[in-house]
Amino acid sequence: MKGTGHFGPELFEFLNDLRRNNRREWFLANKSRYEAEVRDPMLRFIGDFTAPLRKISRHFVADPRPSGGSLFRIHRDTRFSRDKSPYKTNVAAHFRHEAAADAHAPGFYLHLEPKQVFLAAGFWHPDAEALAQVRQAIVAKPALWKRAISGQAFRARCSLSGDALVRPPKGYDPEHPLIDDVKRKDFVAVTRFTEKHACARDFLDQCAQAYRVQSPLVAFVTSALGLPW
Repeated sequence: MKGTGHFGPELFEFLNDLRRNNRREWFLANKSRYEAEVRDPMLRFIGDFTAPLRKISRHFVADPRPSGGSLFRIHRDTRFSRDKSPYKTNVAAHFRHEAAADAHAPGFYLHLEPKQVFLAAGFWHPDAEALAQVRQAIVAKPALWKRAISGQAFRARCSLSGDALVRPPKGYDPEHPLIDDVKRKDFVAVTRFTEKHACARDFLDQCAQAYRVQSPLVAFVTSALGLPW
């Protein structure tokens, strides 16, 4: 049965089938199904999310182009992986800052996968210079950082995720009250949903609400880089 919003159960059924048949021959034989049940619904979501995203910040982009926009490619980069499966078993979109060149930039992320539906927002895998800028901002503006990650709605709906150093980075006081945050290598808030949520009529509105809760974190890291919010 079709969902009543942008996505339906058939999206997750296709991704489950792809997991079991992750071969180029199978995918090419089912490419029209991928486009109709997975790619095109996500592109419609991206296009329809343009207006809600602008209400959060006019400097982040929802680009519904099939290639080169907010949609992540279904093809995996297998060059440095032992797993040579050619396709991802999820569909995802990244609404990144207008000044960004790739996914390693402040942004809002949507991930749909069987048994794993979530939104993430913030800064994932920044380069060394950007990472240093965010750490310096946390130390320079501790109250603003704490407000970004400690609001009642944030604590109720989000969890901080990502990699972190075992030891404090060089030049930072190990006894600093925010040293655990300074040790982070990613600054990402995650909000989890279910497949049922993703297939609901109001999922786009739910995403917009969750991103608004996460937006103070995105605003903090964006401003730390000297980019407009």
